[in-house]
Amino acid sequence: MIQAWFYIFVGIVLLAGFTVFTGAPFVPSRKKEIRLAFSKLYKMGKNDLLIDLGSGDGKVVKVATEFQARAVGVELNPLLALWSKFRLRNNKLANIYCGDMFRFEFPEETTVVYVFSDSRDMDKIVKKIQMESQRLGKPLQLISLAFQPGKTPGVKLLRSYRAYFLYEIKG
Repeated sequence: MIQAWFYIFVGIVLLAGFTVFTGAPFVPSRKKEIRLAFSKLYKMGKNDLLIDLGSGDGKVVKVATEFQARAVGVELNPLLALWSKFRLRNNKLANIYCGDMFRFEFPEETTVVYVFSDSRDMDKIVKKIQMESQRLGKPLQLISLAFQPGKTPGVKLLRSYRAYFLYEIKG
């Protein structure tokens, strides 16, 4: 019996630590700050579809749906993706996918992308969004918490609020 619990514990620790080696670690966001940033930077509504790259516990996805927008979270860590799916199970405007954000194809209705990543991945994330913008044939809005992309053609800073930045990204 103890041996089974040990293997379960080790499995959970390995899954939780998975993103340390493959991406940014999970850092929870505060709903109040997310709401304020969305209100100040980008007025989402029922015609918007937000993609949260590295969606963690799903708070950003949940807040986006409070603005009547549809929202999709993409999370690499299977435990966080499962937790998000459970938390948002009754929310018809929210979906969570467990997978690599760099392999995720944005739905055609995508209008805005949210990311809270680390500086080492920002340029790679911007390139991903530019590829999706080009594929979709329209500019996309990027809301970034804390980290800014480097000087990249096709990326225009529109405004900022505290540690949040709104960019328009063209492919």
